[in-house]
Amino acid sequence: MDLRISTKSQTAILAGGPADGLRMRVADRPSVLQVTYPCPLDAPAEGVRVEALYIYRRELGSQDEPLTYGYDPASP
Repeated sequence: MDLRISTKSQTAILAGGPADGLRMRVADRPSVLQVTYPCPLDAPAEGVRVEALYIYRRELGSQDEPLTYGYDPASP
């Protein structure tokens, strides 16, 4: 018995912000995407990493490919 769930993937494009123009495949049409970017540390820290976090939200009415996700400037 195959228990895998079939998900349809679609092309998505990010608009605005630091990842402007980035294209990817997404499954199940998520309403929010999270983009992280590594930040270099001035001194090594064992087991620690720092990443900048950016949020992109699916634009209303974005039904066809590519899905469009706009940068949320209120990202944490």
